[in-house]
Amino acid sequence: MQLYNYFRSSASYRVRIALALKGLKYDYLPVHLAHNEHLQEGYAQLSVSKLVPVLKDGDKLLSQSLAIIEYLEETHPEPPLLPGDAFARARIRALTLDVACEIHPLNNLRVLRYLVHDLKVSEDDKNRWYRHWVESGLEVVERQLREHPATGRFCHGDTPTMADCALVPQIANAQRFDCRLDHVPTVMRIHAECMQLDAFAKTQASACPDAA
Repeated sequence: MQLYNYFRSSASYRVRIALALKGLKYDYLPVHLAHNEHLQEGYAQLSVSKLVPVLKDGDKLLSQSLAIIEYLEETHPEPPLLPGDAFARARIRALTLDVACEIHPLNNLRVLRYLVHDLKVSEDDKNRWYRHWVESGLEVVERQLREHPATGRFCHGDTPTMADCALVPQIANAQRFDCRLDHVPTVMRIHAECMQLDAFAKTQASACPDAA
């Protein structure tokens, strides 16, 4: 397998975590978003959306981080990232989507670039935008996790799931942009639990070969 990804991309980080949790080997192929490598013709032939990550498995090309993780789950089911019955899996997916659909799209690189370059938003206002959506979005995740009987060491139970694969990269971004996190103690407790595991710690941005 080959993974085209960018070290700071939270979507890429999700997939790196999932691959590590499942013990799957892959070739790490960097695509530097800040240098616009994703816009070059060669990469556009791999990704119609010109986004990362892209996973190449044999002759198969897969895009969108959550679709990739579900593909890995179906083709390499152990250890499961979507364990339990239908209700448990629905809860895990909901927590995952709280991050991937409600927080991340509002603060990824192309949105921030549009705010600055096209709408002429100041750097301070761009950062206020970022922090607002991250802090308010994580507060929703906190309420979903806090005192829920299915929440354990991790987002769901005592082993990592797809929800943890989504949560940890979002916290990494929040920390990079100095977001307030003291209002989400359950989120941060789970983040600390995750970062004790190599699958999360050794795939974080600072550990990537293209980290700058």
